[in-house]
Amino acid sequence: MFAPLGGPHLKLTFIETYLACVAGAIFSATIFYFSAEYFLLRARRKRHQSYAKSKNEGIPMKRKRNFTRMNKLIVRIKKSLGIIGTCFWVPFFLSIPLGSIVTAKFYGKRKKTFLLIVLGIFFNALVTTTISYTIYQ
Repeated sequence: MFAPLGGPHLKLTFIETYLACVAGAIFSATIFYFSAEYFLLRARRKRHQSYAKSKNEGIPMKRKRNFTRMNKLIVRIKKSLGIIGTCFWVPFFLSIPLGSIVTAKFYGKRKKTFLLIVLGIFFNALVTTTISYTIYQ
């Protein structure tokens, strides 16, 4: 979201800034989208291990809340925007790694999900790069 702001100050052209932002975002989205299942399983396994450890030691441990503000917001966005809106905007506003994992969690079984994320990256990078170069001039 904020990466294109550095382009004009580094004396990069519009195209150089745009391509650098797109390349970094697609690389990050690829890694986190296709490894999302690993991260989700790892987090679940660690949570279960910590609960088991605290239970064995006799220390009461609070359960993680399921309905946090962020979870409610993400579900509300998913329901209101659908697959296209989620793939376009969640990685943009939550960050590419977190947004890719969330999108993979909701829509990972659909074949067009990753393509929509990449199209969203191209669109969002174009908009933010245009805005940053417009403001700079």
